[in-house]
Amino acid sequence: MASKSPKSIPLLLLLLSLSAAQISSTKGAGIAIYWGQNGNEGTLAQTCATGKFPYVNVAFLNVFGNGATPSLNLAGHCDPASGGCVSLSSQIRSCQKQGVKLMLAIGGGIGTYSLSSKLDAKNVSLYLWNAFLGGKSSSVFRPLGDAALDGIDFDIEQGSSQFYSDLVRYLKSYCKRGQKVYITGAPQCPFPDRLMGSALNTGLFDYVWVQFYNNPPCQYNGNITNLINSWNVWSKSLRIKKLFLGLPAATQAAGSGFIPAEVLTSQILPVIKKSPKYGGVMLWSKFWDDQSGYSSSIVSSL
Repeated sequence: MASKSPKSIPLLLLLLSLSAAQISSTKGAGIAIYWGQNGNEGTLAQTCATGKFPYVNVAFLNVFGNGATPSLNLAGHCDPASGGCVSLSSQIRSCQKQGVKLMLAIGGGIGTYSLSSKLDAKNVSLYLWNAFLGGKSSSVFRPLGDAALDGIDFDIEQGSSQFYSDLVRYLKSYCKRGQKVYITGAPQCPFPDRLMGSALNTGLFDYVWVQFYNNPPCQYNGNITNLINSWNVWSKSLRIKKLFLGLPAATQAAGSGFIPAEVLTSQILPVIKKSPKYGGVMLWSKFWDDQSGYSSSIVSSL
């Protein structure tokens, strides 16, 4: 084997270090974004192509459970009920080829959803598996076409807390059928979350992006103390694997809790990044981020 010249060794070390940096960056913190609730926020494919969002929550399936016919609402993007969204399959595959994980967000602030029993939870899980994930059933229409999303995001903001832990367990059980099912969630910052606490206690959530907004006791209010204290409580939960700081992407995106980008990057991120559970930031939403440019202001500081 020919020996390397002295000049080639530093070059080799540089290439190795660059490769290591690229590998570590893929494992590093990132931004989760909600897409689907404004037709003026660009396509799903365009959202993924920005390269800024390793996690995209497609929002919302806001009618399900308790005997209701499940209903997907994608605002001005397309009409799922008439089959107008099946063309999203090609965009889903494009996103996944770029390494983006796509979750179907269920629940939301406006809708009709609840679970009436453990059997109801099982039936909803089967519907989600066959309609949006890796399952197939001749009797279940797939609103987004034949492409399979990566998981389910829980954004439970109304109704009862009952049986969501069962729904999570049923969904995770489908991992045995050849596709990993990611489970993520967006609880409110008061701990424990009133509606999602029992589900989070399963310990089966892969990522948790807590909403640190519209909740004055645990959000930024010109002072970071309440927010940091709340973050510390969440980060100490033994049931949470990866924790994200959920924020509005613009002042208009929420009733309260917006954090100026410079405050986030200089005062808050340096503190919360010390947590081994820190995973990044979640933003509501793609539309508001387009208006403010918030993600571009913070992405290099994550």
